[in-house]
Amino acid sequence: MSKTLIFAHRGSKGTHPENTLAAFQKAIELGVDGIELDVHVTKDGELVVIHDETVDRTTNGTGRICNLTLAEIKQFDAGSWFSPNFADEKIPALTEVLQLLKSTDILINIEIKSDIIAYENIEEKVLAAIKNSGLNESQFIISSFNHYSVARFKKLAPQIETAILFMEILLDPWEYAANMGASALHVYEPVAFTEMSKCAMKHGFPVRVFTVNSHEHMRALMDLQLSAIFTDFPEDALRIRD
Repeated sequence: MSKTLIFAHRGSKGTHPENTLAAFQKAIELGVDGIELDVHVTKDGELVVIHDETVDRTTNGTGRICNLTLAEIKQFDAGSWFSPNFADEKIPALTEVLQLLKSTDILINIEIKSDIIAYENIEEKVLAAIKNSGLNESQFIISSFNHYSVARFKKLAPQIETAILFMEILLDPWEYAANMGASALHVYEPVAFTEMSKCAMKHGFPVRVFTVNSHEHMRALMDLQLSAIFTDFPEDALRIRD
């Protein structure tokens, strides 16, 4: 039986402030197979790790990432909203997260958040960060809901794995993905239980499922031998699996 890989969604998001160094450090300590994170581009062209287009939800600041410089973003507290224990945690630059992961063999899923704001040259910036990280390119998976972005990245770096993110039941999505050079499907949890996912696996396309927090669903997806699950509670998922 193949082992379902466990990816820490935005780090250990269930127990730590999401997409922070504290959350990623905890995931490393737990021994996860992979980490999932999101990237946006600042006003001065730097890649930062945050899910939303604005800093409002996860910091004490306000404003769109694209309208703020990295220095301005670094002034915000990205931990206190979650717990006083994480006061003064910051939004990290992508380079900081990759530096943290440098001595590991953990898989790193970078989600390019270009589906609402079309960040200029974000694909080139992500590729440059990977090349400068000192990490093995085989550790990286690039995904996005913006499939144009996936295709652009694949043209820049055919050797790096790409995956399409989607939330629907699609007809033969592995053929659609292959058209743009993508080789994996990242699917919304309800879709994972359909015939589509089983067929994708038979066609050699890894199916990775987001975001799985129910213990019952973790077990069910592991029983289906799907490739990986993204979870806010990697500690629970690892315990159930192992």
